[in-house]
Amino acid sequence: MAENELQISGISISKGIVKAIVARAAEKVEGVVRVGGNDIASSLVRVFTSRSMTPDSSVDADVVDGKLHVDVHLAVFYGYPFTKLAAAVREAVAVAIASQIGAEVGSVDVSIDSLVFPKE
Repeated sequence: MAENELQISGISISKGIVKAIVARAAEKVEGVVRVGGNDIASSLVRVFTSRSMTPDSSVDADVVDGKLHVDVHLAVFYGYPFTKLAAAVREAVAVAIASQIGAEVGSVDVSIDSLVFPKE
């Protein structure tokens, strides 16, 4: 098995596929600005190019005891309660993984790394 693959539910799946599914599900949750916090590397990418960093650095996934464990880092809008937002992201990610991969989710850890304030 390659380093960038996960073995789950009897199949090998690319970590990139899992990361794309997680990022897409999380970004559909109201209050989430983007997957990925406001780290220096992503800021520099945005300054010097018209694109943002890929979810590769913002999503991690591993298989433990046959269950998928996911870590996702987010930038969120100011004004959304963090606990409710994290719960909605956990649910969206678990549903997306179950429907797209068919794998059982052991945990979805949400880190809110950046807060975006509305322009007044």
